[in-house]
Amino acid sequence: MRKKLGTACMALGLVLLLAAAALLAYNRWDDWRAGQSVAGIQDALEAAEEEYSDSSGIRGDGEDISGDGQDIIEDGEMNSIEIDGYGYIGTLSIPSYGLELPVMAEWSYPGLKIAPGRYSGSVWNSDLIICGHNYTRHFGNLRNLEPGDTLYFTDVNGNVFYYEVEETVILRPTDVEEMMSRESGGWDLTLFTCTIGGQTRVTVRCSRTD
Repeated sequence: MRKKLGTACMALGLVLLLAAAALLAYNRWDDWRAGQSVAGIQDALEAAEEEYSDSSGIRGDGEDISGDGQDIIEDGEMNSIEIDGYGYIGTLSIPSYGLELPVMAEWSYPGLKIAPGRYSGSVWNSDLIICGHNYTRHFGNLRNLEPGDTLYFTDVNGNVFYYEVEETVILRPTDVEEMMSRESGGWDLTLFTCTIGGQTRVTVRCSRTD
């Protein structure tokens, strides 16, 4: 009886070990897939941006964008380009990690498997919030950003907005008001992602510097 019990325990341990190895392999594959997805979309986005801006030199609302300066949209709306059924508002660049990430116009759970998305706000209103999956090739390194690190956002019209990291905080999933409230710091740009297990949110606050 004792021998049978020992054999059963060994078999169970082997099954659990194989399951853990399979899960690790899947997570690594999923991270790699996310990186490949972002790279492909970024190429398509850059080509679409060039075609979009060169076609007429006119923004969708009729404002001339052919000059070198930024053209502020008074109502804060951001233009988007559709790629593979999703709208994209531009590219987030994080030089510290060599990342160029396309940003979807609206976030969704299926969309986050592909690329980060806008949670709320606009670059023009200085209240843009972007959420992303904690893939290494997406927002997995947010927790390692330090105050003073620079990043920038380029919209689909080629306007560039420069930012500097001010602080990193950990929020609970229920801290929606603190995430979005202007009174919580008036941050020009906020980036956030789930920690492993999804119990908290790594949240990076940034101020515009240009």
